[in-house]
Amino acid sequence: MKIAHLSLLALCLSVTAVTPALADQALAQRKACLSCHGVDKAVLGPSLKDVASKYRGHKGMEAKLAEKILKGGGGVWKMPMGPMPAQSQVSSAEARQLSAWVLSLK
Repeated sequence: MKIAHLSLLALCLSVTAVTPALADQALAQRKACLSCHGVDKAVLGPSLKDVASKYRGHKGMEAKLAEKILKGGGGVWKMPMGPMPAQSQVSSAEARQLSAWVLSLK
């Protein structure tokens, strides 16, 4: 009986560990981020993994990326579409969640 409970607990913990990453990618899909940014490759904007690689470890970057998501930005990446427009369909909380997810990508 104890083994069954431990197995169930282990399963729940493993699902919980995976769920946030999947939930954030699902949020990126719902908010149309993946229309312009591929996870692994540039589309109209840089790949999200390239963004993570460039900014991971920089102090305060999670908040700065969230602000760029909300207000738009440009001048950092040489992409054919020019600056990223403001994303009015994204709330502040969603922008912070997306920013944290992007910076976690490897």
